[in-house]
Amino acid sequence: MSAITVSPINPAKPDLGALVDNINLDNLSDTDFDALSTALYTYNVICIRNQSKCTPKAQAELTRRFDPTARSYGHGKTIDAKRSILHPDLKTIPHQPEVQVIGNGFIPAYEGLQNVTLKHPHHRTFHRTAIPEAQDLAFTRFYRWHIDAALYGDLHPPLVTSLLAVQVPRGRTQTVLYDDGSDDRLDVPLGTTAFVSGYAMFDKLSPEQRALAMTSRVEYAPHPYVWISTAKSRSDGLGMVSEGKEVPLNGLPPVDRATDIQILPMVWRNPVTGRFALQIHPAVVRKIHLRDGRVVDDLAEVRDIVHDLQRPGIAPELVYAHDWREGDLVLFNNHGVLHSVVGAFDRDEVRLFRQCNLAASRPPVGPEAVESAPVSVA
Repeated sequence: MSAITVSPINPAKPDLGALVDNINLDNLSDTDFDALSTALYTYNVICIRNQSKCTPKAQAELTRRFDPTARSYGHGKTIDAKRSILHPDLKTIPHQPEVQVIGNGFIPAYEGLQNVTLKHPHHRTFHRTAIPEAQDLAFTRFYRWHIDAALYGDLHPPLVTSLLAVQVPRGRTQTVLYDDGSDDRLDVPLGTTAFVSGYAMFDKLSPEQRALAMTSRVEYAPHPYVWISTAKSRSDGLGMVSEGKEVPLNGLPPVDRATDIQILPMVWRNPVTGRFALQIHPAVVRKIHLRDGRVVDDLAEVRDIVHDLQRPGIAPELVYAHDWREGDLVLFNNHGVLHSVVGAFDRDEVRLFRQCNLAASRPPVGPEAVESAPVSVA
């Protein structure tokens, strides 16, 4: 029997956030790992404190233990595409390529990287509208709600992502503004990572929406992060504004195989609890395949449908905003939560994190009622 203890961070969010104690990651038995895995799939975001000594290799090995045959970084080499919106945000650790460095500020030397300037993603570069500069340090937005996934080629969405806080600026809070016509706002710690539960999002669907979600699939764009590189996001970070600004399909890199276009269930099943999560990456969805064979391919309509499904699930009371401490190692169920970068930093506020996820050895498990949809690249 494992001696690991698990404590929910907020009893009001019973499936979103727990602290794991009495655990030794340097000597993690199979029994303790099973307890850790059960905790992860029960609480979906778990934090192990005081892990500053965890090496990039140890972080990669722990992440891989959840999917032992997974090998490559979750985005493979697609992140190297210079036009990808992901390209500026991540630096690869040379001796551990599955592990990326993210953050803000100048880092003279770290794990083989030299004289690196990290750039925390700012909503001003991605959203169609922006908070006035004079209010920028007091107010902020959810940058982009997403799943960690390439959503292209044979790279299945990673099962688990690990985040290690190496250096964390502290001392002030910010207020997230939804700026979507609602009065929704949320006070958060500086530089938080925000999480929402796909299971709570699914539970909030109406019967009609649930029937749609359980029997439909979403088709993602080819080279999705290049495709949206010229478009802009909604102010709540939950998907894109439809202005016809996406890179035209004939302006994208070639699609080598029709099967490189990923078509995935809207709903993914939890392997431990059996619950269903509404798990859609709203920024890069392009079409919806219905059960009767019809395809919704009007991009504005697709985005509106997905936003209507997901927006109730990011209400302020459903968001878990992790209050980072140096040495926090956070693991999250990438098949059951959406997350977002949050915040705006001053120049001298240095934030240094390590991220690891691995392209899964298998695709997400959806409802049995979802049937295969034909691939369309037109």
